[in-house]
Amino acid sequence: MGYELPPLPYAYDALDPYITAKTFEFHHDKHHAAYVTNYNNMIKDTDLADKSIEEVIKATYNDSSKGGIFNNAAQAWNHTFFWNGMKQGGGGAPTGAIAAKIDSDLGGYDKFKEEFKKAAATQFGSGWAWLVLDNGTLKITNSPNAVNPLALGLTPLLTLDVWEHAYYLDYQNKRPDFIDAFINHLINWDFVNENMAAT
Repeated sequence: MGYELPPLPYAYDALDPYITAKTFEFHHDKHHAAYVTNYNNMIKDTDLADKSIEEVIKATYNDSSKGGIFNNAAQAWNHTFFWNGMKQGGGGAPTGAIAAKIDSDLGGYDKFKEEFKKAAATQFGSGWAWLVLDNGTLKITNSPNAVNPLALGLTPLLTLDVWEHAYYLDYQNKRPDFIDAFINHLINWDFVNENMAAT
């Protein structure tokens, strides 16, 4: 089946100054593209070749003999999910069904911000911060390297990439500034609502 590198869902400079075109040129065109290429090469002519990337992620997680396949599959998927979770003029307080869900499950938007910032800032080394559904309840979590909620039986709604290559050109070592920019200016709450509605 394979997996194609999707184009960014906006222009390279659409999220400037919070994420610059230079970062997208490296992050999407080099890093994301490499994961996709590696994944397709690894599953070619195997019993995984006709499975969806989501199925491959679930099937290869915690299988040491397929660690390379999992890492590249999950990273290819994670990045596509990340791009779609942002938009020009995004961020700020949520709207729609997710707003009420955040109030009921997390104690309000301010609590969401506090917990999401903590999850993103305290992920040691490379990884991701996530807003997920766990048996219908919102939770905020983080994961190392390529690990994602699909592998853990959770439903992802939103993610932030905290690998250094996601922010270093724009923020150097100031990960907290990148996290603030994502929350305040980039989150695509429409995408979050679509993911929640699809569950």
